[in-house]
Amino acid sequence: MSNPVTLLGLRHLALKVHNLEECEAFYTDVLGMTLLRRANDNLVYLTCGNDNLSLSRARNQTDNKGSALDHFGFIVQSVSELEALYHYLAEQGAPLMDQIHQHTDGAWSFHCKDPAGNVIQPIYHPDVGEQVLMKE
Repeated sequence: MSNPVTLLGLRHLALKVHNLEECEAFYTDVLGMTLLRRANDNLVYLTCGNDNLSLSRARNQTDNKGSALDHFGFIVQSVSELEALYHYLAEQGAPLMDQIHQHTDGAWSFHCKDPAGNVIQPIYHPDVGEQVLMKE
C-alpha cells in the first residue's frame, strides 16, 4: 500500500533548551520572530509568519542527549488525512508514540519515529490547512 496522504510541508521545528528565556529573547529580539503563543512557563511558540519554532524548557542537563532537536512537524490537510496517515504508518510498522489527540489551539496530531529515532509529528491545524489550500 502506498502512502494515502500528501504532506503539505514542514510545519514546525521543536527545540529543547536549558535557557528558555534567553533563547526566546534571541529569536524575537535578535532575529525578529514574533511570539505566536505561550502555552505555559516551559513552552513558547514563535513565528516568522508561515512557520513555527517551538522552544521547550529542557528538564535537566542530560535532556538534550547531544541534540536540542525535540521533534519536527509536517502539516496535513485534514483530520481524516491525519487518521489515514496514522493507520498507514501503523501498517508499515513505524514506531507510533501516541494516539491522535487534539491540542488546546484546535490542532490534531500524533507522534512517531523515523528509522534513526527522530520524532516526527504529523499535524493538522485548521488555520494552517486553510492557508495552504488558499495558496493552491
